[in-house]
Amino acid sequence: MPAADAPPVAPDQQQPARVLTFEAGDHHNVDLLGGKGAGLVRMTAAGLPVPPGFIITTEVCRERQREGRLPSDLLDEIARYMRVLEGRTGRGFGHGPAPLLVSVRSGAPVSMPGMMETILNLGLNAQTAEALARETGDPLFSATVFVRFMRMYGEIVLGATGEAVDRAAAPLLATLRDRPDAVSMRALSDACQAALREDCGDEVPADAFEQVAGAIGAVFDSWNSRRAITYRNFHGIAHDLGTAVVVQAMVFGNLGTPSGTGVAFSRDPLSGEPTLFGEFLEGGQGEDVVAGTLTPQKIAQAAARFPELFAEFEGVARRLEELYRDVVDIEFTVERGKLFILQVRSAKRTAQAALRIAADFLTEMRLSEADALRSVTLAQVRQVGRPGFEPAAVARAKSEGRLLGSGIGASPGQVSGRVALDPDRAEAAAKGSNGAGSIILVRPTTSPHDLHGMIAARGILTSLGGATSHAAVVARALNKACVVGCDRLTIDAEKRRFRLDQTWFDEGDEISIDGATGELFAGALPVVPGGASTPQIEALLAVADRLARCRIFARVATTAQIATALACGATGVAIRLGDVLTTSGKLGEFIDAALAQREGSSAVVQMAQTLADLLAPLLAASGHADFALRAVDLATGEATELLRTVDLFAREPRLALPLGVPELIEVQVRAMALAIERAGYGGSAQFIVRHINDPSEMRELRRIASAASGSGRAAIAAGATMTSVHGALLASEIGRHADVLWLEARSLIANAHGYPSTLMLTADPLDDYLRRGLLSADPRTTLDESMTRLFLSVAGAAVSNPECRIGIRLSGQLSEQMVATLFRSGFRSFIVDPDEVRVARVALGREAAAMNPANG
Repeated sequence: MPAADAPPVAPDQQQPARVLTFEAGDHHNVDLLGGKGAGLVRMTAAGLPVPPGFIITTEVCRERQREGRLPSDLLDEIARYMRVLEGRTGRGFGHGPAPLLVSVRSGAPVSMPGMMETILNLGLNAQTAEALARETGDPLFSATVFVRFMRMYGEIVLGATGEAVDRAAAPLLATLRDRPDAVSMRALSDACQAALREDCGDEVPADAFEQVAGAIGAVFDSWNSRRAITYRNFHGIAHDLGTAVVVQAMVFGNLGTPSGTGVAFSRDPLSGEPTLFGEFLEGGQGEDVVAGTLTPQKIAQAAARFPELFAEFEGVARRLEELYRDVVDIEFTVERGKLFILQVRSAKRTAQAALRIAADFLTEMRLSEADALRSVTLAQVRQVGRPGFEPAAVARAKSEGRLLGSGIGASPGQVSGRVALDPDRAEAAAKGSNGAGSIILVRPTTSPHDLHGMIAARGILTSLGGATSHAAVVARALNKACVVGCDRLTIDAEKRRFRLDQTWFDEGDEISIDGATGELFAGALPVVPGGASTPQIEALLAVADRLARCRIFARVATTAQIATALACGATGVAIRLGDVLTTSGKLGEFIDAALAQREGSSAVVQMAQTLADLLAPLLAASGHADFALRAVDLATGEATELLRTVDLFAREPRLALPLGVPELIEVQVRAMALAIERAGYGGSAQFIVRHINDPSEMRELRRIASAASGSGRAAIAAGATMTSVHGALLASEIGRHADVLWLEARSLIANAHGYPSTLMLTADPLDDYLRRGLLSADPRTTLDESMTRLFLSVAGAAVSNPECRIGIRLSGQLSEQMVATLFRSGFRSFIVDPDEVRVARVALGREAAAMNPANG
């Protein structure tokens, strides 16, 4: 390749730049520079110790995908930038006496850790390796770096297995350790090249520029590798973004003392504690830490050995945290005591840590209230409430000797499952009918090739690696429980068995892992519901509540559920009387009373006492929280399955109508009033009937409720749940006779589409429908324009009748888009599932802050 001494010219501002130095880029343009490149540009501008380099932008990747080749003049352009890099380092690329070696690394706009390729030490051949040995005075160092390069280039660019180079080089490296002058770099090169020719029929080019061209092509090719496509599909990342390529001067963590390589987080990504968290591998280079093939020392241990060095590193970490206004993940290398920062990005973190960090940043005034709420996702809030092992079962397992040892807790979560020792078998077993989703993937260490098995598994266990290894980082991104670095784990892949401590297991046996403590148990352990909180989380949720000023009811059926919901911050509870009757075994009695009432039986009166007995404990458990009771609805899908209501309605068709049998409404209101008296309930109570569609119905319901509640201390508001578009369109008129109106979003959306309501809670067949392009939006998570107009019109009923409160019932996992649209439409009362209470609080607070930034 021809040399070019002229410095690179400024890019044409009309066209996206193809190559940019770290000094010339704009770190805001992540789509062009990629995440890695943007970080290097930002750190360079901040004066941090970054090895110099340049970026081949994502525009080149996209052009290569369109044309099937690199632009014809790109390599000449790269040569000009390489000459500039030579000038900045005082080293020569492809020649001595001080050879310049570079890394070629991928860097997509969206973080895809470990999914694409990296090649280190480009620029080496027999002559430059000899020059490097002379310069450093360390032939073994030069040989080790040379062999690593030959192996990586052979694997990634030529398609070799890698082991061939290691086998060929091993005896020569062994000789060098004892006799530094006994082996020439030419002999080492010849041995490695011969091994590559035998393995793949090709060899590493001696020309340094040819090496760079091959490496750049391989990195661009890795954008469409199987593992990269799998990762993008799983995370919903667009396939047309492309990757940038970073070409950067090498620094060496395996050259002299103190030297090493490390990965660290500015705060603990597991707990959110404001302390450095990470690992440092003395004498390591490049990917050694994240590969997980060696177990490094913790940052605290390294800091004790090299206090001045790590005091400097801590200062850099704090500076980066201030720059990014976020917790950061830092890759660094120390070469003979000099610190270099190689990469920075926003850190992956556990859900618990994310909420802790957001609350701490708010307290430290690093983030506004709005930014603090935006810094956590609804999925993270949801995950905080995940279930865990029953404490008594853990204690019992330990006393029984079922604790098999421990590793490094890398990603929290407590899961049990059947072991799979291979990612393909893990994927197949998870899809099988005998326990889908209950697989623990057990490996010596993971690599990007294991991604499909990691996605399929509930948990991941490795014998090697640390908390920043591939297994740990990917597990945190996937929200999977993970334990790494378990040195008591031995795997016999050939016989499909493994040993923990002194106990052998077969693939398919059950184990349990704790991704927080790192503990491992034989067999499965029972779990208890989640819901744990911390003062920091509660402080963040309190901010959301203050901004949103919403009422959040949790749909519950037992006193235990009420306690959990209120602990999660629900301002009220919503109870379906049908659920209470079903769980108590009294639903049949209620139906008998409904059928007997036409003959003047006393069964209805007796039922009032039974219902009051069931409701009183629920009201007492509610304290002063709002209490909404929905009347028994015999027309629900659940009732149809339980009671065969087709036969029931044939015997008594009036039961299919909301007020078809007024006596049944009266008995439920009377029972509620009686239960309020018994429980001494002092909150706001409301009685709700489903399927109200006409103002006359609501007027009659209010009359019945008023008469049935009597003149006692119970003040019961009368309301309706509307499930049809007809009722929703008449909400303004219906609301004139109601104290409260609830819209059931799932039923209304299904009704508007003409779908069964139960279809809205299942994956198939709507997922397939969406894949086939037969729906413009997913009705389970998105309110399209027509539905938004409908809900806006209902919210307007609150304006025409301020005495009537209007709320909405949301089923299943909350959709951020749907919550935002409803809040912006004016809804301020919501019924959600109990495990979505905290999620609703954050989602509503975020939307309130977005609508009124001055308050956030």
